Amino acid sequence: MYLLISIILSSILGFLLWMTGPLGGIVAFGIVVGCIFRGLYLLNDIHTRISSISPKEDKAQKAYREYLEEKRK
Repeated sequence: MYLLISIILSSILGFLLWMTGPLGGIVAFGIVVGCIFRGLYLLNDIHTRISSISPKEDKAQKAYREYLEEKRK
């Protein structure tokens, strides 16, 4: 529900900024690009945190990987 409200309000804000001319378009573009970069930064941060606590390769996975490598040769 909050996502739908956020999308509607963002669309209204974007339309209003677009109607103000080139300056509004630049501001709207800056807002969108800033949100995209912030989202990518947060995703990268989440990935690094999860990968540091994720379980490492166990003996069975290591043996299977080595078997596949030998089979390729």
